[in-house]
Amino acid sequence: MKSRAAFGFPTVRREVRRPWYVAPVRLVLAAALLAASATTTGMRAEARVLPLPLPRFVSLKASSANLRVGPGVGYGIAWVFKRPGIPLEIYQQYGNWRRVRDWDGTSGWIYGPLLSGRRTGIVAPWAKDNVALRKKPTLDSPITALLQPRVRVELMRCDGQWCAVELGSMSGFVRQIGLWGIYPGEVL
Repeated sequence: MKSRAAFGFPTVRREVRRPWYVAPVRLVLAAALLAASATTTGMRAEARVLPLPLPRFVSLKASSANLRVGPGVGYGIAWVFKRPGIPLEIYQQYGNWRRVRDWDGTSGWIYGPLLSGRRTGIVAPWAKDNVALRKKPTLDSPITALLQPRVRVELMRCDGQWCAVELGSMSGFVRQIGLWGIYPGEVL
């Protein structure tokens, strides 16, 4: 093989001396470039995801969901939920399946993506009398409505004693012990 000089291209070799800090600077820039490209492409370093506590309350996201006797589609259907937003208590997990129970005590397995972290509640399903919806979170506050047992409400926030709830265009406060879908003393 002939050298480049033989084809009329002059070759010049010289030693290039770089300052001592060039190599570390290149290393830092390369690391920053890799981190930036990984972030923009969605390839971030996986953070350790801790499991959510059990038991916990969630609500049904789907408009129809099968409650199965076991954690998988191969198990029989025990019940079908047809109303989105109903509160359910998760008390066991297996893969993507959640073992839940409703306010009546009906329990079974439901596919996790059919559930939502949005919190809802059922007004005192055990009560025989209506529950007061109050203007403020005190017992001497005026009653704005009387809610029948088993009515579903949206839980906005709870301080451990009272919950701010919404029901359609109405809103107000209900004593936390008069709701199913939040634990006694739980702050939301």
